[in-house]
Amino acid sequence: MKYREIVPTGYLTNFIQSFWEYETSDKDFEHTIIPDGYFDLIAEFQNGTLILVKLTGVWTKPVNVSIPKSTKIFAVRFKLLAAEYLFQHEIRSILNTTQNLALNYWNIDQYQSDDFEKFSTDISNRLDNCIKHLKEIDKRKLKLFEIVYSKHLPSVNELACEAFWNSRQINRYFNSRFGFSLKAFLNIVRCNASYKNIAKGNLFPDDNFFDQSHFIKEIRKHTGSTPGELSKNQNVRFLQLTIKS
Repeated sequence: MKYREIVPTGYLTNFIQSFWEYETSDKDFEHTIIPDGYFDLIAEFQNGTLILVKLTGVWTKPVNVSIPKSTKIFAVRFKLLAAEYLFQHEIRSILNTTQNLALNYWNIDQYQSDDFEKFSTDISNRLDNCIKHLKEIDKRKLKLFEIVYSKHLPSVNELACEAFWNSRQINRYFNSRFGFSLKAFLNIVRCNASYKNIAKGNLFPDDNFFDQSHFIKEIRKHTGSTPGELSKNQNVRFLQLTIKS
């Protein structure tokens, strides 16, 4: 398998974590996708032909996926703010699942399977133009997601104070838009922030966890495995850890 990313620049970084490309060669792969606090737009090519375009919800639990040989995927990994301002729709209805889209969504059917750079450039330009025509973006939301995705992970109350936004209002926003609470989101991002160290064999918690017991409990909850089991990552089962190692 091959994997690479292109990271956006400028104001677009408030909405997109990366553009990513994944490719299998002459064998099938079985992966477990673990929660990371993002959602994805995915275009899947089989033997060079576009066969599927879909939008994922946010994953709050691990999901097993099978990827056939000779598959290539172009994708955009979105931060949650993109749901409201780029898609202008809630995504709680597709929590832990996917929604198929038309193959010509965003003109994706115009790309060939070797057009990843063109795909990322064109989508960037499309979304940059979309952002220019948006109404004013809520600065509280910008601040909140900036803090969380920077991996600076305070408590719910501390985050509410830093974003100048009432925690009760934040939770209403999260539940109505995404289908889970702010606390659940913070726990997912805390775990995601630890995967890089786990992939390197560091099985001790950082400051985002109270202690070793809390660390193991949260990792097992979101991945179905202990940190030790994750670090072994047999048969490149956990794709995020394979990428981060």
